[in-house]
Amino acid sequence: MTITVATPAELAGKVGETATGGWLSIDQQRIDAFAHATGDEQWIHVDPERAASGPFGATIAHGYLTLSLIPHLAGGLMAVERLAMAVNYGLDRVRFLRPVTVGSRVRATIEITSAEESRQGWRVGSRTTVEIEGSEQPALVADTIALYVPER
Repeated sequence: MTITVATPAELAGKVGETATGGWLSIDQQRIDAFAHATGDEQWIHVDPERAASGPFGATIAHGYLTLSLIPHLAGGLMAVERLAMAVNYGLDRVRFLRPVTVGSRVRATIEITSAEESRQGWRVGSRTTVEIEGSEQPALVADTIALYVPER
């Protein structure tokens, strides 16, 4: 399901609505690329042999990798027409609740929690939950804010 509005202002009437995206597989190549890009090459992320006997039984995705996937995982869950641009405005709260082991599939569910007009446009708060397939506990929950700038 996609939350669809004709203008950014209509997001105020969508507070409380949710949408869930599709599954994404987390493979070792993605984990390694993130480790290389950030310089966080701890063995629990990049050494499958050592990680197999470690606390998680396999390599795990970085928490910040999972967090950075929110734009991809939530992409397409909100369709806002008559929009000049949308940008990340920030995060209010993030909690990493469960590690994502290599080979897992994750998806995002968003809930619109607020929509307030500002000088720049509409600041829209969302609670994003990144689920792990087959797990009752999510990987993370993040309260995000985006700025939606209407066409002029």
